[in-house]
Amino acid sequence: QVQLVESGGGLVQAGGSLRLSCAASGRTFSYYVMGWFRQCPGKEREFVAAINRSGGSTLYADSVKGRFTISRDNAKNTAYLQMNTLKPLDTAVYSCAATESTNLSGRSYHTREYDYWGQGTQVTVSS
Repeated sequence: QVQLVESGGGLVQAGGSLRLSCAASGRTFSYYVMGWFRQCPGKEREFVAAINRSGGSTLYADSVKGRFTISRDNAKNTAYLQMNTLKPLDTAVYSCAATESTNLSGRSYHTREYDYWGQGTQVTVSS
């Protein structure tokens, strides 16, 4: 098993940046494909980005492509989500997730693919 704890959320003006972190403990971090999802009140959780075990391959939702960057540092057991040019529509609770899948695939876009979840961190973008 792995335990995940997010940090780095907060309030930022439109056009600003934030970097979220997802600290993992438990089983070896590099065993897991990592993903970031977000959820607004009254809406379903939606995919944001995912990264493979080595960090050499990534996936992004169209809505964040070119603005957000997912990365990981396996030596520090941490995944990151760098968010630039933030928009009010990016306001949500952001959660990281881990899956024991061996690589990224079409399944990586879906919440059911992930086995472990953090508690989430609030990101609020003001206009």
